[in-house]
Amino acid sequence: MFGKLFTRIANTVALAAGKPLTFVLCCLVVVVWGISGPIFGFSDTWQLIINTGTTIVTFLMVFLIQNTQNRDGVAIQAKLDELIRVTEAKNAFIGIEHLTEEEVEKFRTQCEAAAKKADKELAERAAEKAQRRAPSRASRQKARA
Repeated sequence: MFGKLFTRIANTVALAAGKPLTFVLCCLVVVVWGISGPIFGFSDTWQLIINTGTTIVTFLMVFLIQNTQNRDGVAIQAKLDELIRVTEAKNAFIGIEHLTEEEVEKFRTQCEAAAKKADKELAERAAEKAQRRAPSRASRQKARA
């Protein structure tokens, strides 16, 4: 129950924090604070108010944003895993986000090598196709002459 409540609160706060109106309101708070400086004689308490407020908001927002980022990442990974599972892709790629950095790098290197090999094969096929077309064009030009 707490998890669902936290998720709902985190989503709501993260959504609200990303809106332009929230940015404008934060700017307005800073402007009002700045204008109030002469009234309070730019005292230590006046400075402490903005410092404490911004520190608390920043501290809490880091955790909320991290929570939403983590959930988004996990959801995207689950969707990618499902796409891998239902296609002809290698199922070995499912769950690689749980591997060590070195193991993930090994997969990435293998993928790059496979992509380069596929590009080379495509280029060779295109060259062969072009060669097959070239003689037929030459024979057509001879026939016209």
